[in-house]
Formats: sequence, C-alpha cells, structure tokens
Amino acid sequence: QLQACGGGLVQAGGSLRLSCAAAGRTFSSYPMGWFRQAPGKEREFVATIRWNGVSTYYVDYVDSVKGRFTISRDNAKNTVYLQINSLKPEDTAVYYCAARRSDGLGISRYRHDYDYWGAGTQVTVSS
Repeated sequence: QLQACGGGLVQAGGSLRLSCAAAGRTFSSYPMGWFRQAPGKEREFVATIRWNGVSTYYVDYVDSVKGRFTISRDNAKNTVYLQINSLKPEDTAVYYCAARRSDGLGISRYRHDYDYWGAGTQVTVSS
C-alpha cells in the first residue's frame, strides 16, 4: 500500500527528493514517517508528519537531519515527500516510508508504532 521511490547515487552535498505514494486507502490524516536502515545497523527514525485535517501539520526530525531534511505531504495525491539536502556519506541507507494505523494517533519516532511499510528506496552518497 506504500511505495517509496526517488533514491539514487549522489555525491556528498547533493540533494534527492524521496516520494511515498499510498494506494488502497487514504492516509491524508494518518501520521506518516520516514525511517532508514544502513547496512549492519538498526532501522532508525528520520522524520514524521501528521496533518490534523484542518490547517496544522505536526512534524518531528531526528537531530542528525534537522536543517537538511524536510518532510511534507500532498494530501490530494496521498503522497509524502522527504527532501534531503546537503547529503553526507553517513546518510547512505535504505529509506522506508511508513504509516500509523489510524488518523486518531499522534506522530511517533518509534518504528514499532507504525503498521504500514513500503519496500524502501536506496540512497547512496559518495564522498
């Protein structure tokens, strides 16, 4: 139900825009997040966003990406984006998008709070 794309091979300092398109249901008010997993490491939280259905977006980022990554969503397209700038080699990982199971839940940094996962897209940053 979630399909992430937009990854690739870029040089350090470059940018990518990841997209996560949802199908099968409307996720517009569901909290959604991006996680990443580097080889040999645990899957870690990157960013999350929730729209309250009116006018407010709630977002949260892991400290290591603040100021470089921006999460956003287009509710009409049922799509969440992750704009990643000033890429560093340590950003190399498979990036996954995820959604919580209900629009009544808040944003979360914990991967076990997410019920729907996409297949992931590879981001590789060369130095």
